Amino acid sequence: MSSSKHSSELRRLALSVLQPGFVGTEAPDWILRDIGDGLASVVLFSRNIVSTEQVARLTARLRAENPDLIVAIDEEAGDVTRIESATGSSRPGNFALGTVDDAELTEAVAADLGRQLRTAGVSLDYAPSADVNSNPDNPIIGVRSFGSDPDVVSRHTTAWIRGLQSAGVAACAKHFPGHGDVAVDSHHDLPSYPAGRDEIAAQALPPFRAAVAAGVRAVMSGHLLVPAYDPDLPATLSRPILQGLLREELGFDGLVVSDAIEMGAVTRRYGIDGATARAVAAGVDAVCVGGESAEEATVALLVKALVTAVTGGELTEERLAGAAGRVREFARWSAGLRAAGDAGEPAGDGIGHVAARRAVRLTGAARAALPLTAAPHVVELAPVTNMAVGGETPWGVADPLRQRLPGTTSVRLRGQELEEEGTAALESRALEPAAGRPLVIVARDAARHAWMSRAVTGLTAARPDAIVVEMGLPGTTTAAVAQIFTHGASAASGVAAAEVLTDVSAG
Repeated sequence: MSSSKHSSELRRLALSVLQPGFVGTEAPDWILRDIGDGLASVVLFSRNIVSTEQVARLTARLRAENPDLIVAIDEEAGDVTRIESATGSSRPGNFALGTVDDAELTEAVAADLGRQLRTAGVSLDYAPSADVNSNPDNPIIGVRSFGSDPDVVSRHTTAWIRGLQSAGVAACAKHFPGHGDVAVDSHHDLPSYPAGRDEIAAQALPPFRAAVAAGVRAVMSGHLLVPAYDPDLPATLSRPILQGLLREELGFDGLVVSDAIEMGAVTRRYGIDGATARAVAAGVDAVCVGGESAEEATVALLVKALVTAVTGGELTEERLAGAAGRVREFARWSAGLRAAGDAGEPAGDGIGHVAARRAVRLTGAARAALPLTAAPHVVELAPVTNMAVGGETPWGVADPLRQRLPGTTSVRLRGQELEEEGTAALESRALEPAAGRPLVIVARDAARHAWMSRAVTGLTAARPDAIVVEMGLPGTTTAAVAQIFTHGASAASGVAAAEVLTDVSAG
């Protein structure tokens, strides 16, 4: 083979193992060109989405270049939504479903989501999160997990995969080997999971074993250090974890996808190009990129890094070709799955809102205080969310409550404001507008945010009759305080909370 022909073939192989994002609601010319040159996948984010119909047109245009093109999306429902980022998800997330603990309901919610994604032309969903949230201080998983019990997470991971794939959309279990027991956000730095192998086997791996048994054909690696298996390299870059643990011990023979390769956990040490080459060498078959780095130049940089790694001996051509082969195999399989999927219409806010209502829990004090009969003042305490949660995605209880009780007023307070303004902010913006009317306090992971916990304590001390709606992990239940727990901050969960506030029989 001539050197130019060999170089062209290497470039095609390199393109085929990337799953890049792009900017805009129409396909840019460079993406169409790259698909023609061998790019086998793209990934969609909220910036690409206006409506299901618009996405369907976009994916049809992309597939005009390659009918088997893998179109991926990072759509978990609940707090992490792309397809409904402008409105908030009409389906609750994993923690709410795990709280209800009805596997048939979880399967139905996932099937409903799958029908919407299939209608939009999506063939791979980077979901479900199979992480066991065993560390309540985890800054990145939280309500994205089905819970802290490996059995519950395994049961619902299985149900979610079956539901989604019954609709014709491939699932992707993440973040292997389990991102639930860490205290660092991997978007910014490298978290460590210091447990021994026995604890990992008992706590983190069962949902991934269940996912493999349920027929999942894609697994996403996590950017975390697991010293019991590899003391030096994060899972995404670790052959002992990807080859030894995932392939050999768990028997997974499908597509290994990296978590977003531009995340700080891997790029701070290796750069985006170095991390990409090392990931493929370690056993990653498809490199997800473009949540942040979505330019043509990024794809060109990563293609060059892979080709250079082969010619320089850091990555064997056999390994690159093997990864490309797994991508082709997955593309054919997922195209067949899409063609055979349930063609029914998504129920939209039907099953999602049923599930969200079933996930709501009330303390006895809350039951005694409800329903609200006068328009309240709502104080929403807003944390800085991790990058997986779209900053543009609406959440809260004030808007759905306003529809039920006209005259409802609201304020959204952030930690920085309260630190700068002190108790005066709570007095002037929370307590004074609530004088003579009900006060509803909405929190989101108060147990994880000291400023938020202090604000809730201060407000309920001043107004013992206030009702607290917690839309994150429940934390501590206080008998004297009226508390409502939604187990997630999706739009569906906000509506469910508003319904309970105005009609206690709904809870």
